[in-house]
Amino acid sequence: MRSFNYSAIREQKWDSEILGLIAAIYKEAGKQELYLKQRPEELEKLVEIAKIQSTEASNAIEGIVTTNTRIRQLVEEKTTPKNQNEQEIAGYRDVLNVIHDSYDAIPITQNYILQLHKMLYSHMNNPIAGRTKTVQNYISATYPDGHVETLFTPLAPYETPEALDRICEEYNRVIGNMELEPLIAIPIFIHDFLCIHPFNDGNGRMSRLLTTLLLYRNGFYVGRYISLEAIIAKNKDLYYDALAASQVGWHEGREDVVPFVKYLLGTILAAYKDFQDRAALVEEKLSALEMVRRASKNKIGRFSKQDIRELCPTLSDSSIEGAFRKLVASGELKKEGNGKNTCYFRLN
Repeated sequence: MRSFNYSAIREQKWDSEILGLIAAIYKEAGKQELYLKQRPEELEKLVEIAKIQSTEASNAIEGIVTTNTRIRQLVEEKTTPKNQNEQEIAGYRDVLNVIHDSYDAIPITQNYILQLHKMLYSHMNNPIAGRTKTVQNYISATYPDGHVETLFTPLAPYETPEALDRICEEYNRVIGNMELEPLIAIPIFIHDFLCIHPFNDGNGRMSRLLTTLLLYRNGFYVGRYISLEAIIAKNKDLYYDALAASQVGWHEGREDVVPFVKYLLGTILAAYKDFQDRAALVEEKLSALEMVRRASKNKIGRFSKQDIRELCPTLSDSSIEGAFRKLVASGELKKEGNGKNTCYFRLN
């Protein structure tokens, strides 16, 4: 089995793009801290929205879906799940809530990762919940003509428990001794986790939950207010491409982690930029019309109601639609299309 020693990574020289992303994230994290001190109550409105978006997006990446109304009911009201998809969504909600509330009391060990996995399936009778995989799994792609190709073969079931222990030990060592920048250690841990692929099911969702947990434990709280999962879902091809590029040679310990590190850092920075945009909109007591007007000024070219909803999460759909009508009537926006294909663009 490959060795999991981060010493070589510690010696690695990182390119200017990675160093630039890390510097930019620290700068944005500092700004966020300032916003949180000044406007804690207004920004608290973003938390529930982010939970809903994270739960919806992370499950949707795996094809687990339900209606917008049901997602809100499951996350906000903890209503009883009606089917398997909703059971899985409710489980994700529970894990996310525990991470939000108790991240500082969840050590990075195999035992805790298994407990979180068990919680992910707590609304269904799943015999493999909270246990590492019992059969070999494969990362494969299905092409338009129907043929399936194996892209990567993760570790065998018998190798998995030891490997999971090792990545936790190495991560805790380099973070505890301050041997490695946390924003480098986190993507490397998540990448190793995905290459081990420790579970029969739920690996992708667990990797995204662990990303949030690791970021919180290192003082990066952006995922509390902005859904990292929604950003990943929007560009999931980039996620899979970066993962595939970094998996080559992993078993022999000669993989190039740079594509995945850059991808995850870019995602974190994008979340911080989104936070800044949304914080600016909730900072002042603005009318719905003024919020939508300002949000539309952040958009170049055509945009949809969904684009504005993401920037104005505190507004209801009817408030956004009402503001659109006024902005179209006043000649500030032009409307195109109908129904789901409706979009808008600015006229000045």
